[in-house]
Amino acid sequence: MAALLKEIENQALRLSPQERGELIHRLIMSLEGTPEDTPEAIAQAWDEEITRRVADMDAGRTEWIPADEVMARLRAKIATAKNDAGQP
Repeated sequence: MAALLKEIENQALRLSPQERGELIHRLIMSLEGTPEDTPEAIAQAWDEEITRRVADMDAGRTEWIPADEVMARLRAKIATAKNDAGQP
């Protein structure tokens, strides 16, 4: 299996960037399945979600966390995960 995977990788890397992008899309779709809705409906749902979140921020219903604090938390989680996995 490893040899087959390496051969497929070698062939994929010879594709143009556009062809590789299409291949990536197809592989991801094979893992996730077909979308339940159209791209337009998905975009509309995201627009509605963004509008809702902005309204929450404007109304003061959102807890603001400084970016450096968020990054510090993420670095700590990554360090813990690496330590748990036995990585340096």
